[in-house]
Amino acid sequence: MSNGAVLPEDVLRDAPAYAPRPGELADLELLLSGAYTPLAGFMTRADLASLQRRGRLADGTSWPVPVTLQVPTAVADGLDPADPGRRTLVLTDGEGAPVAGLEVTDVWPVREGVAGLGGPVRRLGDGGHGPFQRLRRGPDEIRPLLPPGRVLGVIADRPLHRPQLAQIAHAARTLGAHLLVMIPVGEDGVGGLPTEALVRSIFAARDRMPPATLVAVPLPRRADEISDALLRARISAAYGVTHLLSTGGMLSGAGLRVLVPRELAYDSRDGQWRWRDDIPPRNRKLALSEAEIDDLLDRGFPLPEWHTPPAVAKELGRARPPRRHRGLVVFLTGLSGSGKSTIARGLADLLREQGDRTITLLDGDVVRRELSAGLTFSRADRDANVRRIGWVAAEIARHRGVGICCPIAPYAQARAAVREMARSAGAGFLLVHVATPLEVCEQRDRKGLYARARAGLLTGMTGIDDPYETPTDADLVVDTTDQSIDEAVQAVMTHLTETGWVEPRLPSA
Repeated sequence: MSNGAVLPEDVLRDAPAYAPRPGELADLELLLSGAYTPLAGFMTRADLASLQRRGRLADGTSWPVPVTLQVPTAVADGLDPADPGRRTLVLTDGEGAPVAGLEVTDVWPVREGVAGLGGPVRRLGDGGHGPFQRLRRGPDEIRPLLPPGRVLGVIADRPLHRPQLAQIAHAARTLGAHLLVMIPVGEDGVGGLPTEALVRSIFAARDRMPPATLVAVPLPRRADEISDALLRARISAAYGVTHLLSTGGMLSGAGLRVLVPRELAYDSRDGQWRWRDDIPPRNRKLALSEAEIDDLLDRGFPLPEWHTPPAVAKELGRARPPRRHRGLVVFLTGLSGSGKSTIARGLADLLREQGDRTITLLDGDVVRRELSAGLTFSRADRDANVRRIGWVAAEIARHRGVGICCPIAPYAQARAAVREMARSAGAGFLLVHVATPLEVCEQRDRKGLYARARAGLLTGMTGIDDPYETPTDADLVVDTTDQSIDEAVQAVMTHLTETGWVEPRLPSA
């Protein structure tokens, strides 16, 4: 049965199911599409050992990097490669829709609570869903569309501005090659843009390219740049690419010739992009860095036309509006009694007075009652509570509102997860550490929690018998020991105004 074949219905009915992590789902899609040929499934222990020892699979086939699937031990315990009735695992997407069946031929422990699974995969159903699915085509669909001869591959993991478009045009013209543009796609977007925004920006530049074929390809990131480059070369070759235009160092792979272009600059004498050294310094404009482009967009300034085609600039402006019009998560963390809830309420009131965006306050106690009822104060449940708050706040910010959160959030890992949720939603994130010392919080003790903890009547009290991991990545630190609540609120507002998240306002009468 080929990877594209559909498994019987009884597989769906009887087999256990598991949703792999995003990177593993991307690997799965590449396996099913044939982009990982000759791989037909996730690697076994024998493949991994052979790859580490000699850079080849167990059967001697050359292959660059591991392609593995790891699952909780509880999932692996229900599988048995020797039992035909217990060796199939249904792999689903994040929403639970079946994607493929894994015929497990090898199970092994990876670390405590985690096992590795190896074996071939077979497609379930009729494909995926989501924006631009029509572009997510495999090598067998794309190669027949390519003309004979050289094919120049470009991995467009960033928007294409005039410097990149000039490089592409020069390389295609020099080689006499057809252009294949591969757009990396993923659940969380690529290069700071949502997947659909990146695709739109590439299409906006299409009339500036030589004749081209465009395809969307999931390209999971590995642990290092060399592995990424080797795997991308392998995938490109599967799609029929003969020459790959690189933006990094020279690295060949999969029989491809990798081209590393010289640096271009804009010639103000005639408005053309040429090799930098061919232009006198007084007439030379260098390409804008990603940080400079982001800064212009964040402040609401237009991208210069000499650098970015207007259609591309329009798409980037839609995807990354000025900060003052973008969603935002304000996350206040600190000990109980530090003043974070009162600051959050004051901040919410001020932002509502301005009326620019929808404001939602996610107070810790209210969330515990309405969203996280039943959770304890164990570390796992505290993390779950913070992640729930973060997810709701990120969804609010995704739709350009402001979510203000004020849980204790004692653990750095959970706070970092919320920051990533906001980033993935295309929103801003401000971490405010309300750093009021423990002794001051104990003196206040309006809820009597510290007194009960000191008396041994309450366990798991942050700062007493449970740690508070002081943020090292806070964007702003306030302390209500000697600072009034109004002053602390104003400090947050000043920061938001200075960083462009809030429109400056004239003082009221």
